[in-house]
Amino acid sequence: MDDIPKNNTQYISNPNSNPSITSGLFENLLSVEPIFNNKELLRHSFTPDTLPHRDSQIQTLASILVAALRGDTPSNILIYGKTGTGKTASVNFVTRELEQTSTHYDIPCDVKFINCEVVDTKYRILAELANTFIEKNTEYILKQISKLEASLTNSPSTFPTNDQHLQLEEISKLKGDLNSFAKVPMTGWPTDTVYSTLVKAVDYRERVVVIILDEIDKLVEKSGDDILYNLSRMNSDLDRSCVSIKGISNDLTFTDHLDPRVKSSLGEEEIIFPPYDAHQLNDILQNRATIAFKEGVLGPGVIRMCSGFAAREHGDARRALDLLRTAGELAERSGDSEVTTDYVEAAQEKIELDRVIEVIRTLPDQSKFVLFTILVLTAKDVSHITTGEVYNLYRQLCKNQELDVLTHRRVTDLISELDMLGIVNAIVVSKGRYGRTKQITLSVPQAHVEKELLSNQRNQRLFTGLEDISIIFQSQF
Repeated sequence: MDDIPKNNTQYISNPNSNPSITSGLFENLLSVEPIFNNKELLRHSFTPDTLPHRDSQIQTLASILVAALRGDTPSNILIYGKTGTGKTASVNFVTRELEQTSTHYDIPCDVKFINCEVVDTKYRILAELANTFIEKNTEYILKQISKLEASLTNSPSTFPTNDQHLQLEEISKLKGDLNSFAKVPMTGWPTDTVYSTLVKAVDYRERVVVIILDEIDKLVEKSGDDILYNLSRMNSDLDRSCVSIKGISNDLTFTDHLDPRVKSSLGEEEIIFPPYDAHQLNDILQNRATIAFKEGVLGPGVIRMCSGFAAREHGDARRALDLLRTAGELAERSGDSEVTTDYVEAAQEKIELDRVIEVIRTLPDQSKFVLFTILVLTAKDVSHITTGEVYNLYRQLCKNQELDVLTHRRVTDLISELDMLGIVNAIVVSKGRYGRTKQITLSVPQAHVEKELLSNQRNQRLFTGLEDISIIFQSQF
């Protein structure tokens, strides 16, 4: 260890030290014949030109939004369905058509999409909306000024006419309007001021605004329903424009926690997206795979297996697409010219592992400590790990780290949550007259759990001192 140079730049100071390795690294990889035509078609962020098995939902959504093209306010809509049922893709598809069609009519339609898992506070949503329409207004004003100035330049008159005086006045007014719009900072303004700025920006010109709040239940869970109340009642503060709200949620019960006034105004219409079945998923994958892959690279049964795996998980089209894309990537990395069902099975394992690792990364601290305790017992080859043994070591680790110690019952609940998340496997067993307990094993490879937990510096310090902690095996049932 002492021979390792402390200055890491010494490792890269001579990039040409072995040109036979470095110069051909990417050339060798690029020489492998790709099996994809366009991999992006297999990402769930891609919105295709056709959405199989969602005609009914698309028609319903379009029949509500067509009011915007007549200059009327479309009804607010709440859209429900589990993950991967085509909610967001369908809404994006319809609103894209709406914006394109509106260019042929007098009243423009502006659509703003907000992911409430990312933009998740009242202030940030209002600021995001205000700045979006300030940018649209700026673009509109600059175009109008450019047209007017071009008209003046092309005028043959030597002296200004009445029309030209009016054009000059209009240019001056537009420049004043341009200077009146100040972008909202991401923090620092009173919320009422941000809302007033949004109203002013939206109402600058006549238009219909469609606001899409994806993962709306996450917003309510974190920030309450005040922002929904403001947005759903915003039309009363507008003179020229009108606003329609579309909320997308995975949780059919989230409206139970809304203020009745918000619930009534927000949920004027509801659209349910049912899960896809295996046959529908097969059609979706076939539709994309035809273009995404080169001809003849998909082996027998590949699409059917991807559809079957995804159908087990409440008909998740995203999962089906991820499986097919990952299977193709694994085959390509292996230099194989055909995607077989073996690659689909490998992709299933990889995606599941990636999901669990992400869950571990976002666990609360106490859940991480309970999992860390199970990891330590597993590493020390303790057979038949029980709840009592986990709790005893958990208490020792908490005291060592000066962390609050939860009750035995609460730790048992955390173990059940880890079991539900698929990180551990907890089986209830009978101990005769001693009652029942849980025997616990890791459901994820030990090395992956250890790597993810030790990415946290505090856990690294805890792990370093483990050899000094004697584990007390005293069963507590």
